[in-house]
Amino acid sequence: MSHSQTRGQPEYAIHAEGMVKRFGKTVALDGVNLSVRAGTVLGLLGPNGAGKTTVVRALATLIRPDAGHAVVGGFDVVRDAQKVRELIGLTGQYAAVDEEMTGIENLILIGRLLDLSRATARRRANELLERFELTDAGGRATKTYSGGMRRRLDLAASLVGNPRVLYLDEPTTGLDPHSQGEVWNIVRSLVADGVTVLLTTQYMDEADRLASEIVVIDHGRVIADGTPDELKTAVGGQILEARAADTTKTETLAAMMQGLVGTEPAREGDGTLLTVPVADPAMLPALVRRLDEVDIVASELALRRPSLGEVFLALTGHGTDDKEEVAA
Repeated sequence: MSHSQTRGQPEYAIHAEGMVKRFGKTVALDGVNLSVRAGTVLGLLGPNGAGKTTVVRALATLIRPDAGHAVVGGFDVVRDAQKVRELIGLTGQYAAVDEEMTGIENLILIGRLLDLSRATARRRANELLERFELTDAGGRATKTYSGGMRRRLDLAASLVGNPRVLYLDEPTTGLDPHSQGEVWNIVRSLVADGVTVLLTTQYMDEADRLASEIVVIDHGRVIADGTPDELKTAVGGQILEARAADTTKTETLAAMMQGLVGTEPAREGDGTLLTVPVADPAMLPALVRRLDEVDIVASELALRRPSLGEVFLALTGHGTDDKEEVAA
């Protein structure tokens, strides 16, 4: 049974059924179902405007669904909103820390807002600065932090209250690869500690590396779900890729691949690497024979699993950044 179908809830930290949300005439969510097993990462993928942030805001009690219901940690997000807030942490796309305050001041302030005693708030702040390797920078104003440091502080801020469920809404947007890797390591360590993570992202490799299950949302509806491997298999087998050593023969190679498979190849990079999905792995030796017949030498020739990005493109018909996010 698909994990986004209706099921019993004990093993799920997050369980939503039939969530609908409208903003004026715009339907941001159109009957969304999803379930996240405790202590795992669910990747929520979709283009801008698909409804990802709206899902997060509804599950974080920031907006009320117009229909359907959702339960987080056993508590209804509408009836038990305060209980839900006590369980969750939220990190949005943009750092929510005060730039004029130091790192430790930001964390202590949040602790005090959560009704921790001054001593407990300071102790928790120091623990988190150490965990996120920010101890040396803790006494500096956060406006002096790099993008990666600010994101780590933002994550630390979302953990002051020891949440059991963490919403990460595009947490690595705008980060360089090194900082992105640091955030990934932090997420893995949190999950190892039993935290449940709902991750929205436009980065396919991020979802592939972190999420044990994935939900693809488009136009406010769930259009696919499963493990990364299940989605790759469902989209249709493998990808045949080829590049002619003599790139002037690229068009001939493209026509040959289309004739073999029946689908026009996509062009990657500089346009000379051709890729096409195939259901039958025998297409690879068949292409080799045809290349031999016309005396074309391939500098690259391979059969591989589709990437999550190719899965996404096949499912939605477009990339992840083709629309503007609904004002939600």
